[in-house]
Amino acid sequence: MWQAEHVAGLLKSAGLSVDILPVETSGDKKLEVSLAKIGEKGLFTKELETLLQEGKAHLAVHSAKDMPSRLPEGLEIIAFTRRENPADVLVSFRSGAKITDAGIRIGTSSTRRVAMLRRYAPSADSVPVRGNLQTRFRKMQEGACDAMLLARAGVVRMGFDSFITEELPSVSFTPAAGQASLAVEVSQNLPEEIRKAIRDAVNHFPTENAVCAERSFLHRMEGGCSIPVFALCESDPKGNYLLNAGIISPEGDEEIRFQVEIPSADSKNPEAFVLAGQKLAAEVLGDGGASVLQKIKLHFD
Repeated sequence: MWQAEHVAGLLKSAGLSVDILPVETSGDKKLEVSLAKIGEKGLFTKELETLLQEGKAHLAVHSAKDMPSRLPEGLEIIAFTRRENPADVLVSFRSGAKITDAGIRIGTSSTRRVAMLRRYAPSADSVPVRGNLQTRFRKMQEGACDAMLLARAGVVRMGFDSFITEELPSVSFTPAAGQASLAVEVSQNLPEEIRKAIRDAVNHFPTENAVCAERSFLHRMEGGCSIPVFALCESDPKGNYLLNAGIISPEGDEEIRFQVEIPSADSKNPEAFVLAGQKLAAEVLGDGGASVLQKIKLHFD
């Protein structure tokens, strides 16, 4: 709801009239089963997309990181909100808690985060914890875990940032593609004037380019919630962009990552970002990533 209200605020500021239609998705309901076992295709988007396809809503708002790499036919993403800090953070009621604390039990529903914990913090124990932020904090308070690994953006949005005990470096704990941005999805049948008004009010062009590079990588890697792939495209002070992306095995014992630079001269060329993601995915797959991907699919079958 925070996400929907945030985008509604941007639309209203542009002079548009907005009604919010609350929808509970499958991902919101099936909290006792891991994402990998459910199968992530459309888990957090299907019900919203049905409203778009039936013409009952003009747009749907999603966490960009929850969007499958392939969208249903007839739907498209037309805008990304300005990206917030994309880092993963550790939150805990224990002051000063760190992922390297011996025996610490860390709650997460992400296969990527579990794999990275096994690689970079092998002394930690991962505990499956799902639900919205309020539900997860309640589970932690009840003793399900000592700490949780979450996206900083969501923690800050909900006002829980006082419980952040550690911000993890993106060079190792590289986030999921699209993390910390919101995606606006519409039907391709949406009238052009409405489409343009939404895009003009919501879209942040630099974020769009960066996330499109990440999603281009994700698409080539056939990634989703159950595949531990990661991608982050960020700009430097000179206006160049660096895409850091790769794949990690569920046990954390294999990690293949590459980086590619998008020069400042191409920073206003969307196609350059898409090509960078495709190029990086080809490098990862060709350097052993295809084998890791096959093992991952067998692991979750």
